[in-house]
Amino acid sequence: MFSIDTAVIVLVGITLLAAFVNGALGYGFSSLTVPVALIFYTNRILNPALVVIEVFINLYVLFINRRSVPAVWKRVFPILIGLLPGVAVGSFLLASLHPGWIKFATYAVLLPLILVQAAGLRRPIRSERLIGLPFGVGLGFLYSVTTVSGPPLAILFNNQGLVKREFRAGLALIRVAESTLTAIVYYHLGLFAAESQSVLWTIVPSVLVGIPLGAYLIRRLDAETFRRICMSFDAWVVGFGLSRVLIELKLLESPWAYSVMAAAILVDSYLLYVFFKAHTSRDDQRIARSPEQLAARLGGKGSQRPA
Repeated sequence: MFSIDTAVIVLVGITLLAAFVNGALGYGFSSLTVPVALIFYTNRILNPALVVIEVFINLYVLFINRRSVPAVWKRVFPILIGLLPGVAVGSFLLASLHPGWIKFATYAVLLPLILVQAAGLRRPIRSERLIGLPFGVGLGFLYSVTTVSGPPLAILFNNQGLVKREFRAGLALIRVAESTLTAIVYYHLGLFAAESQSVLWTIVPSVLVGIPLGAYLIRRLDAETFRRICMSFDAWVVGFGLSRVLIELKLLESPWAYSVMAAAILVDSYLLYVFFKAHTSRDDQRIARSPEQLAARLGGKGSQRPA
């Protein structure tokens, strides 16, 4: 059993990293915090604290991207409508089911979503409005049980070709709605226990430091590479967490349970190799094209001599 000091130190560390990533990319706080924190805490204790933090984080992200909201709100409106029934059902299950099985479900859902996102698969959906409502129900259910919704939203928005500002505005709009709805339902179900409040106050300083730091330093980093490395970290931690919970629930024995983590690491390592290979190839093409473009411009200017 982990000591409370170890749990608090790890929680402070991972929430500082997650807040840094959220400040840099505009999302990722729960996606990074939950897989690590679940090793020490149950969803029933962790979720209420994270939901309250996310209400304020998402309001901040929505505020700084407010100019892009008019361009996306009609597209995300069906998803917003679907959130309420999903949040209600998911919150009820969180309050009712065994914590170990909720951990198992969290890790089992997150791992394939992270790997699909890391693979960069894109298949644009034509009937966007038809898919919005059921997607919103599933998203609300997933968020209320796990407090994670970034990976499926990122997959959907990338599929539909949302540009950077619209991407962040749509993400923030949905996440403000889902976190606020979930906080209200949690309150009515009596899930804000003393342990959750203690976790909340442990997280607050990390968020206050990490978000502005990430927003400042991302200007000096390659955002796409940074995002991809964060996904690899997430996939490896989720693989470890899933292996641990398989042992806790006596579904697999050690060391066989850790084959799940090994498989996640192998798949992600291959996807990471593909990403860096493609990234390097694009950089080489840019370098190769730049002298030619410069010569063409100079040649064009030289040929336009006055008569």
